[in-house]
Amino acid sequence: MPHTNGTAKAIQEMVRFFLPHCADQSTLRELDAMASDDQLWRFAHVLFSRIRNKTIRADEAKNLLLQHQYSFEEICAKTLFNMSGHIPGKEFPYPFDDDSPFWVIPIAIGFARALGVEDPYSVSSLLRAGR
Repeated sequence: MPHTNGTAKAIQEMVRFFLPHCADQSTLRELDAMASDDQLWRFAHVLFSRIRNKTIRADEAKNLLLQHQYSFEEICAKTLFNMSGHIPGKEFPYPFDDDSPFWVIPIAIGFARALGVEDPYSVSSLLRAGR
């Protein structure tokens, strides 16, 4: 049975909040699946790298909305990878910065504002309501 924790559940809820607002859903859907199963978290480093490539293209195109989306996706992938407890090795010698989880909510609120969500704090209210 897949295992999850509060942080992973919160990431999944935010991802699901954003999905209907996004044309590019591919990596968001991967984050959704990954957040629900702690056995998949160690693959979040690879997912992060793919998202980073998308971020670079969005930066070059000056696509502000995609920049927000991919920043959110990146911080979620970093957080999941760090929670994996993956032992550093040749492929991934270091975890991401320890403060990654603390940036998830502020980046999500910025993304919600960029999408034009009337109440960007509704993203964090999902978590308080236990949804």
